[in-house]
Amino acid sequence: MTRSKATGEPIEIAILALRQATASPIYGMQELLGAPGRDWPAVIEGRAGRSLIDARIASVDGQPIEMLHGAWVQPTRKLRPDYRPEAVCLLEIAVSPDVDPEREFADEIAWLSRYHQSGGVIATACTGALVLAETGLLEGLEATTHWGFCDYLARRHPAVQVQANRILVATGEGQRLIMAGGGTSWMDLGLYLIARFCGGEEAVRTAKVHLIDWHQVGQQAFASLAGSRQNDDAVIAGVQSWIAHHYDQPSPVARMVEQSGLGERTFKRRFRKATGMSPIEYVLTLRLEEAKQMLEATDQTVEAIAEAVGYEDAAFFSRKFTARVGLTPIRYRRKFQGIRRLAERPA
Repeated sequence: MTRSKATGEPIEIAILALRQATASPIYGMQELLGAPGRDWPAVIEGRAGRSLIDARIASVDGQPIEMLHGAWVQPTRKLRPDYRPEAVCLLEIAVSPDVDPEREFADEIAWLSRYHQSGGVIATACTGALVLAETGLLEGLEATTHWGFCDYLARRHPAVQVQANRILVATGEGQRLIMAGGGTSWMDLGLYLIARFCGGEEAVRTAKVHLIDWHQVGQQAFASLAGSRQNDDAVIAGVQSWIAHHYDQPSPVARMVEQSGLGERTFKRRFRKATGMSPIEYVLTLRLEEAKQMLEATDQTVEAIAEAVGYEDAAFFSRKFTARVGLTPIRYRRKFQGIRRLAERPA
């Protein structure tokens, strides 16, 4: 039973404001978490309702913070040792290669560790999971973050079981560690927290009032090639540059080995170390990325696109595409072609 049901008082959930964060998800989450009990009666019944969740913005010192893009956030809670909200949310932060998150967020990490040990629930969205990982609480557990930073998380914390396609992961003792993927998946996280603390009916009502569509298909439909960043191996980087223009050729991996001038085993070992993928996985990703672009931007048939990216068998291509992306090529086109073509239409 949640505190709101037991006492009639709203439960408190903190939204942690971090340096390098953006203001819109923070304020958006505050509005979303405040919706249950408040917005449905106002819209449907024409009466004022009372929020079941008291969503507060918190920071280490409680002082105003200038966010990444110039907006200011005013916290109303300070991370005191005795501060114990029902849950704490960490949303997206900018991740720079020059910043060590363990040092940059040392105070927040220490507080989060103590808070979780006392029974608290920690929920992250997007790159907020990278800060959570620095606590060590995710070691040996499943986790997710924005699709573009899953490789970064896996490299920095090899013991974490990174689930790149998952929109939502709840794990650990009592499922008190909750992570959502990238972008607007903070809305999915908000609905999950509403369902967990206020009940499924309130979550459904909130989704209806705010027109929130749960990300059923996972993250891979939105993902682009991100695994080749920060590659310091000049030989492998050269091969990557070559294959970007020759991925549609027969026997692409054998051709990559030839281009590298390395033995096959040495090439495959260095390629995986540099990119996080096997050569054949990398070629598949390149082909699917090109197929995505063609599905979005053209009206070519699936058969023609399959052939253009190097597959003679369109059915085999469709199976590979669906397994990796989570949508069939036709469904992918319907989902994203309309968005791309909005810009082509007169207002």
